[in-house]
Amino acid sequence: MSGITGLETSLMIANSGIANIGANFAVMSQNVANAGTTGYAAETQTQQSLTAGGAGMGVANGAVTRYVNQQLQSNLWAQNGEVSALQERQTVLQPVNAALGTPGQGGDIASQLGALQNAFSTLLGTPDSSTLQQSVVSDAQSFAAGINALSQAYTSAGQTAQNNIVSSLKQLNASLTSIGTLNTEIISGLAQGQSVADLQNQRDAAMQTVSQLTGAQAIPQANGSILVATQNGLVLPTGPGAALTTANATIAPGAIYPGTIPGIMMNGVDVTNQITSGSIGADIHLRDTTIPTYQAELDEFAQNTASRFQAQGLTLFTNASGTVPTSTGGPVQSGYVGFAAEIEVNPVVVANPSLVTNGTNAIVGSATGASAFTPNPPTGPSGFTTLINRVLNYTFGADVQAGVAQPASHVTGLGALGNLDAPFSSPTTITDFASTLIGAQSNDIATTNTNLTDAQAMQSSLQSSFKSASGVNINTEMANMVQLQNAYGANARIMATVQSMWSTLQSDLMYA
Repeated sequence: MSGITGLETSLMIANSGIANIGANFAVMSQNVANAGTTGYAAETQTQQSLTAGGAGMGVANGAVTRYVNQQLQSNLWAQNGEVSALQERQTVLQPVNAALGTPGQGGDIASQLGALQNAFSTLLGTPDSSTLQQSVVSDAQSFAAGINALSQAYTSAGQTAQNNIVSSLKQLNASLTSIGTLNTEIISGLAQGQSVADLQNQRDAAMQTVSQLTGAQAIPQANGSILVATQNGLVLPTGPGAALTTANATIAPGAIYPGTIPGIMMNGVDVTNQITSGSIGADIHLRDTTIPTYQAELDEFAQNTASRFQAQGLTLFTNASGTVPTSTGGPVQSGYVGFAAEIEVNPVVVANPSLVTNGTNAIVGSATGASAFTPNPPTGPSGFTTLINRVLNYTFGADVQAGVAQPASHVTGLGALGNLDAPFSSPTTITDFASTLIGAQSNDIATTNTNLTDAQAMQSSLQSSFKSASGVNINTEMANMVQLQNAYGANARIMATVQSMWSTLQSDLMYA
């Protein structure tokens, strides 16, 4: 009987070895399948040797574990948020960049303004030419349309950012709910001594999505769960039914948060300003700061241009009601927020192009403003050039009259709330304003592109470091596979030998 007992023991040992090899192969297969999954931590099947009375009795499978360099993981998640934010800015602002055009190529507002100035210069030579007068009106219409188109690009970009916030919150809530469910399963599994490595990798995958959307970090808890918190310390909800909510909104020039644009709510509290990173943080900043600042700069330029023409006796540009809007008190732009979206050539001038020579309105004149001007009456001289000279010398110039500087353009306290500032000093002429505006906004977008390239390089470096420390190494997995195959062959031979010996023993017992 001792022989039978020995065979049973050998068979049990070989069976346990093959079972352990199978478990290792299952973990290895999962590792290899996720070798290209960013943030995946390699899993390891642990085992324990079994002994009885000092004799080996096989091997028992232990828990599946994984090693995670948490500092690298934390840095990577933070960088994910930075890259995602810059990618969002780049995507949303790309149509704006296209609308800004290239200075000197004819499609930008600086070139269009230059064309209008040239039309007036040409008209000066033959002021009573109806053809040249119409050319001035046509160039003015092209210029106004260019301002409208740029304003529309801002509005569309703001709407894109708002729509992205709404859709991204749905994705965020789904990932947070997944984290909450996995937290519960991990806590339960640890309490029962079960392997939770798969669950932890699934939770990390959901956390990676959260980091891209918000730049949030995971804060490990003693029971194996994690808290999810933004860079500003806002703990995001992961419990059943908890969610961040907002509402759809139509974005238009002058739309503001807080106000006409809804906030992001959590448990009845507005947490909009506590999400400052990731793609959602980028969309919030685009919608509430970047794009409104662009719009405010363009509104100021449009209003300054219309005012400087009117100051010389030619109301060339107006709003839809045929007037040049001015500040109504409070924030400096309170009366003309969104003016760039509706600026047009005065319908009166469109109907009577000769007004670009003769003028539309009298100017009383003052020591601090423009000098006095009286429009040329219908019976006046056909070679009237007074208005054209005023436009060329003063509307396009640095002075409102000889020796009197133009009123300064507003570059601070802009927007409906007066909380926006342009990143440049007050331009002297409207020509300078056009070039400065285009340059500043184009440079802001170019800086985003440069920063994105740098951030992606850092992200790639962190991903490589994390993978080296905690990720899947295919060479290691292949080496382990060879070892397991050899071990499997050894255990299989043991089982074959046991089977042969068992057959021999049965035959001996039969004929004994």
